Amino acid sequence: MADSWEVLKLLADSTRVRILALLQREELSVAELQEILDMGQSRISSHLSLLRQGELVQDRRDGKKTFYGLASGTGSRVSELLHAVCHTVEDTDQIIADARNLSRAMEKRKRKAEEYFNSVAGRLGKNYCPGRSWEAIGHMLLHLTPKIRVADLGAGEGLLSQLLARQAEKVVCIDNSKKMVEFGSELAAKNGFTNLSYTLGDIEEVPLADSSVHLALLSQALHHAQHPEKAISEAHRILKKGGQVLILDLLEHNFEKARDLYADVWLGFSENKLYQFLQDAGFRRIEVNTVAREDRPPHFQTVLASAYK
Repeated sequence: MADSWEVLKLLADSTRVRILALLQREELSVAELQEILDMGQSRISSHLSLLRQGELVQDRRDGKKTFYGLASGTGSRVSELLHAVCHTVEDTDQIIADARNLSRAMEKRKRKAEEYFNSVAGRLGKNYCPGRSWEAIGHMLLHLTPKIRVADLGAGEGLLSQLLARQAEKVVCIDNSKKMVEFGSELAAKNGFTNLSYTLGDIEEVPLADSSVHLALLSQALHHAQHPEKAISEAHRILKKGGQVLILDLLEHNFEKARDLYADVWLGFSENKLYQFLQDAGFRRIEVNTVAREDRPPHFQTVLASAYK
């Protein structure tokens, strides 16, 4: 049984209490704890090692993965102490946020299991099939765009908006590059789009009126913003009530050369960080998921966020 004084020392650290509060609810891997707590692997592993030495947590191997949970047989006094400590902090903002992130992690685990069983249920799409590509499917789905007003924030040349304009009522592209605005405007005129316009402006101070669009897009633009939370707040401001924001950006990574190669200000964003940005801006019905991973190094991953005003 763990020494009571050692247990008290372990519980004096807020990060370890957060981990224990989570493990009270679910067995979790280090990777899942990383995602929930938004912390590095080495930091979490260090705390888990101390908790394991103190006989407060135990690990379980499941194939290539290791899961951590509260240790069994800790004794009634230690169990009561753990329960009391976790109960004391359960109404704090941090613990509430951890619980929310835990729910999202459990949903992701569930989806992953469903995807596996779906994949083995049939083999359609596993092999090459003539004419089937994401590019072709994307073109087809764009024809479902309703007659709405769209703001493409940080649009660049606005290639996505060129496609959306075929169906949308109006599409406005905002970009802070004069050359991009000139090129996009020329391309729109060449293709005969009268409902597509380009405006020079900053995504942190969007030159559009309040509640003026139904859909705001931030496609690979947010990691170029100096203050990404401001860009998301601006998206909220220009959206009509019930309007939607869609964010497509890089998942947080460590490829530092991106700052020089692509003028990136931020090295992507974690799912939790995007969720927090959207929540702080006042959005609801928030969903954030990693949707793609590149095969070539540095294996950039893409995250898609959706929310409503």
